[in-house]
Amino acid sequence: MNEPINTHHLPADERKAVIVATVIELAASHNPGQITTAAIAKQMNLSQGALFRHFPTKDAVWQAVMEWITEELWARIEQQAQAAATALAALDSIFTTHLDFVMSYPGVPRIIFHELQRAEDTAAKERVLFFIKQYRGCLSTLFEQGKIQGEFPPLLPVFAASTLFLGMIQGLVMQSLISGIPLHNDTMTQAVFSLYLNSIRKSQ
Repeated sequence: MNEPINTHHLPADERKAVIVATVIELAASHNPGQITTAAIAKQMNLSQGALFRHFPTKDAVWQAVMEWITEELWARIEQQAQAAATALAALDSIFTTHLDFVMSYPGVPRIIFHELQRAEDTAAKERVLFFIKQYRGCLSTLFEQGKIQGEFPPLLPVFAASTLFLGMIQGLVMQSLISGIPLHNDTMTQAVFSLYLNSIRKSQ
């Protein structure tokens, strides 16, 4: 485990950001469901009382974590969608960007999968569901643009293509979690993406 982080002299907003980063770091090597406020405080060299001055409950901590994850990933996805010259180029960039994000923060998928498995509704879970809807909407727009640009067939089922794109990434991440082998944006993952593109691209 890394050395405790010294946050005693940080402003409140920066300390909150460090708390979020600490949870994501801990989730890379611990079951998210077993990460306690005591463990977070210990990693930060804080008392639990100091932690609760920033977040009144553990659920509030998880909500802040989920907000950071979804906002950060969405900003990267949106940037790639807007910067690409074509829909196909945007899909390629989004796929790579999403995998790079997961590789940079391996605790993120563990946190998301844990949260979605919870039976009760939580603010953090609602945030994830909203993000997925937002993500799907971005993909749907790209597919419609691709139809106009002649990259995709006019009758391409947009909702199904968007669902399959998300499922492809989720499947790669899940296999990485199950096998314990870190996810890599390598030849294999690119082959999976190429196979996906071949299934939706307009025949020449």
